Amino acid sequence: MKIGKVSQTVLKRSILKTMRTRREEVLFSPSVEEMCTAVQIKETECAVVTTATVNGNAKCIGAFAVARAVNDLATRGAQPIGVSVQITLPPFAYESRLKAMMEYMEELCGQLQIQITCAKAEVSVAVSQALVYVTAVGQTEGGRLWQSCHAKPEQDIVLIGDIGLEGMLRVAKERTQELEERFIPAFMRQIMAGERDLIKVAEIKTALEYEVSAIQQIGEGGILAALWDIAEASKVGLEVKLGAMSIRQETVEVCEHCHLNPYQLTSAGSILVVTPCGEELVKRLTEDGARAARLGRTTAENERVISGGAEKRFLDRPQPDELMLWWEREMNTCPDCERKE
Repeated sequence: MKIGKVSQTVLKRSILKTMRTRREEVLFSPSVEEMCTAVQIKETECAVVTTATVNGNAKCIGAFAVARAVNDLATRGAQPIGVSVQITLPPFAYESRLKAMMEYMEELCGQLQIQITCAKAEVSVAVSQALVYVTAVGQTEGGRLWQSCHAKPEQDIVLIGDIGLEGMLRVAKERTQELEERFIPAFMRQIMAGERDLIKVAEIKTALEYEVSAIQQIGEGGILAALWDIAEASKVGLEVKLGAMSIRQETVEVCEHCHLNPYQLTSAGSILVVTPCGEELVKRLTEDGARAARLGRTTAENERVISGGAEKRFLDRPQPDELMLWWEREMNTCPDCERKE
């Protein structure tokens, strides 16, 4: 199979079709686009759970998993409570690496006022890079939950945050020395400063004050995959402008250097919102100091159109994430790179 997430066809055929047991307390049915599960606890109270996985050699990779999981919970209307962590390390890893990885995650959790409820680690010959699995749990009150599968036609599509930021930062953390040889120190500081913009809980909470029909954090495959997932799940078309998508100059430069397509690059911290109040939401978020832009609209047609200047094209099915393809190239050209401690 291809590298990265399995295709939607494989997911439906070999995973979703095998899941036949159902319980009435489980509120979200497993689906291609849904990243969370919700369980009814009381009449007006739900527990929401999600899982995020990252791989790499940088000691901070676990923080990216925490950020993704916490944002996913927030998009469902849940207040994050805690995370459990499972780390798998290659045999050549040192204990100091494990300690540093936990310190990065604990620092972020402290800032978010959530607890690491459980942490386990193991060493395995089955991996050549560290793997971090984060399971996050949150709680909702009032019984209201949001998903990405209820987008309605003729509504605004709003982007919160900058596309490709997470993927760019993960590459920068893995290849810091290489990038320092290309970019001046001031620009490197700008690159690394993007870390503080990965958490979007406050912005998501603001968005949910409006009439939101669908909301989704951009995951693997980038913004193009996220747009496809929302349209496919909601059975709507869309018309969006490529030029309206917010992207940092730092992301542009790193992607150009590493031959990455930022539109197909994992983007935790970037949120897509479908709402009839797009202009009002963008104005509110901008006034609050957040980055937000109206990309276009959903339509009642089946066509999913991306326009860039005078050129228009149809949105393709999700492609493998650029970060995963980058890792594949790196491993093929430098088999021993992953062994650096």
